[in-house]
Amino acid sequence: MRKQIVTLGLALAVAASALAVADKAAAQEGAKGGKQQINVQLGPRPYFLINDMDNGPLKRKLQQCENKSLKPTEFSIGHRGAPLQFPEHTVESYEAAARMGAGVLECDVAFTKDLELVCRHAQNDLHTTTNILLTPLAKKCTNGFTPAEINDKGEVVTPASAECRTSDITLAEFKSLRGKMDAFNPRATTVEEFVDGTAKWRTDLYAGETSGHLMTHKESIELFKKLGVKMTPELKSPVVEMPFRGFSQQDYAQKLINEYKEAGVKAKDVFPQSFDINDVLYWVQKEPTFGRQAVYLDDANTVADLPNAAELQSYRDQGIRIWAPPVFAALAVNGKNEIVASKAAKNAKAAGLDLIIWSLERSGRLADLNGDFYYQTIERAVSREGDLMRVIDVLAQDVGARAIFSDWPAPVSYYANCMGLK
Repeated sequence: MRKQIVTLGLALAVAASALAVADKAAAQEGAKGGKQQINVQLGPRPYFLINDMDNGPLKRKLQQCENKSLKPTEFSIGHRGAPLQFPEHTVESYEAAARMGAGVLECDVAFTKDLELVCRHAQNDLHTTTNILLTPLAKKCTNGFTPAEINDKGEVVTPASAECRTSDITLAEFKSLRGKMDAFNPRATTVEEFVDGTAKWRTDLYAGETSGHLMTHKESIELFKKLGVKMTPELKSPVVEMPFRGFSQQDYAQKLINEYKEAGVKAKDVFPQSFDINDVLYWVQKEPTFGRQAVYLDDANTVADLPNAAELQSYRDQGIRIWAPPVFAALAVNGKNEIVASKAAKNAKAAGLDLIIWSLERSGRLADLNGDFYYQTIERAVSREGDLMRVIDVLAQDVGARAIFSDWPAPVSYYANCMGLK
């Protein structure tokens, strides 16, 4: 028995040595050009959604891809990374999105007091997306914490509030913070209660003191280069009056592009985006190589807010090539209660515009929708979690979307791999 154990130990040692050599070789291969080789892993969610679908050709097609080899895809964009479960715009969130096959990652770009660019969804969201209120930096916030006013019946008369801006603090101070899930408790009477408001269908599991690492825009570029993904920075609308300390809106738009140039990133790997058409036209006119892929984000709240055919054509005539509306704007329901491409989506394609759609996985359980923003035009045709895969299919096939933003890229990545989308 002892001899057998020794022999087995030697065999395991040889095998371990061989695996170590193979792992080292793979790591060296993946590190060529500074890129990390991504082994795409989607986790259980796509399979759960497919199993939950109504029976039919699409479900059968998607089931046939269950054992398919997976690759990153540019059809799948990590919206703020993977914020369904990870604090947005953090190293961990971005790495999770890349692991789920997102071929493009987003850094929303705000600026600090010392005019450095950082990844934040809004200039004034630090109180809901970071731990700033629990740190000494809270005293630098534009508006400190104010507890909720609650009447004798337990009703909120005035919700709890605070406002902390990236422009309130320096880059060094920003980097000292930790990201958390974007949320707040409007009933809070203490700071601790205020920051503890994560929706029950999200999680705080990955928002600990040793995670949630915030990023500068420059750091995001280097991380994205390492991950081998393309990049879509969004220039955020400032809440401060511009120019800010001599920093104009055009300076802001130019600085964003300059940081890609300085990092040696090719224009074809960058999709700069903004809700302000003036930012987009600035890139089209002043930085035409980057402007060719500039994305005009549509901030419509209802169908009535959407541009008509003539307006969409005017975008293309001015040199804009990509229009990015919210999910509801691209979809409609026909007389058979089927989800189809909307009139606006058809008008955009007729005008020669590519479409990028935002954003899936921000609505909680689809079976519980009740006036949801993203599904407002198709809510009556959505009744179960598996309907998400139908939505993706219509956006891909009927709408002809170039890409889809998602807070959890795995289902979009699965669909793209199954259908052979790049």
